[in-house]
Amino acid sequence: ESPSIEFGEDPDSVLVENLLASTSQYQRQKNAEQTKNRMRSRLSNGYWVFAAPAGYRYETVRGRGKMLRRDEPAATIVQEALEGYATGRFERPSDVQRFLQGNPLFPKDSTGIVRHSRVGQMLVNSVYAGLVESVDWGVPLRNGNHEGLISIDTHKRIRERLDGVGYAPRRKNLNGDFPLRGYVVCACCGSPLTAYWARGAKGKHPYYQCFRKDCADYGKSIRKAKIEAEFEELLSSVTPSETVARTAARIFRDLWDKQAKLMERQTRDLEKEMTGIDKQIAQMLDRVADLSLGSVIRSFEQRIGRLEEDKLLVRERMEQIARPGRTFEESLRTALAFLANPWNLWASGGIDDRRTVLKLAFCGPLQYDRNQGFRTADLSLPFKLLRNVFSGEKQLARPKRFELLTPRFVVWCSIQLS
Repeated sequence: ESPSIEFGEDPDSVLVENLLASTSQYQRQKNAEQTKNRMRSRLSNGYWVFAAPAGYRYETVRGRGKMLRRDEPAATIVQEALEGYATGRFERPSDVQRFLQGNPLFPKDSTGIVRHSRVGQMLVNSVYAGLVESVDWGVPLRNGNHEGLISIDTHKRIRERLDGVGYAPRRKNLNGDFPLRGYVVCACCGSPLTAYWARGAKGKHPYYQCFRKDCADYGKSIRKAKIEAEFEELLSSVTPSETVARTAARIFRDLWDKQAKLMERQTRDLEKEMTGIDKQIAQMLDRVADLSLGSVIRSFEQRIGRLEEDKLLVRERMEQIARPGRTFEESLRTALAFLANPWNLWASGGIDDRRTVLKLAFCGPLQYDRNQGFRTADLSLPFKLLRNVFSGEKQLARPKRFELLTPRFVVWCSIQLS
């Protein structure tokens, strides 16, 4: 039925009906083709044309149409999640998923859950680095006209981590009840201690325990309050004094000033690298013009695409060197505060913060003996340097050289000491 045409069963009416249907189908297909061409053209000019990813929203800009803009607070949350995975704060995509799931300000799906597939798409999405591309439409990677939430270098490190790290499912029993689980090992056998809740006559009681059957401490439980109290004492011993923290801040300031003097030289080196990449691209294009085999041409096109991506990365580094985004105080305030007192972050009580303390303050697992407590911990490099340099345990150099004795040096030292 149609409000303007009356269809009949005679051949003439059927012909008209078919003609109208074919014409309408052609108009729809043509409209779709024109729409796709306009979207492809806009994407080639650096404008994202698909659905806005989490952390972005579309905003109409006069003379430029709809453009991606930061959508707070989701943009800051996504930025923290991506940078956390790139730096190793989140070891697996499942850790990123748990971080986003636990943040009430991050938008969830209709069931209130952040799916792992969604996290995987966020980690590989180049839009967050200020880039646009479409493999299906033949638009290679290029700079976008929107503001990126992370740098291109951060996006590249995320891709490298994803290529080298497989997916591990999220542990359902990973919570704040046992923050030391996975970081403390049995001093007798070296196996990680397992944590659990034991049911007693007066309720549940938390314990740590080694479950390796050939271990001498197998089946001997350790009270959670005891082992975590001893760990807090260990963490307090790692904390440097206020004098050491102030001295370390001055040292970092000197290093910052020295690094600032190297920016001009680094800029020149990057300009030379950019010139070299341009020459390689020009050589590749000259070779492609002389080729006729399709497979070889595609190989050259892939190589040119990788060079273009390297070129974008070099350009971004040049911009970062020429225009520092943060001052010394803004860049190192959090790090210096952590070095001065890691206990503050541990005392916050969050499972992610406590696991961050364990990863930043210690290089490896902590060995624990049921009778003697924690063994000597392998501190991370910053805490190890602060302890060694400012420990005060300094002695005079020995008067004996590697090759032979030096009597003059011995006499000189004796005179100075007297």
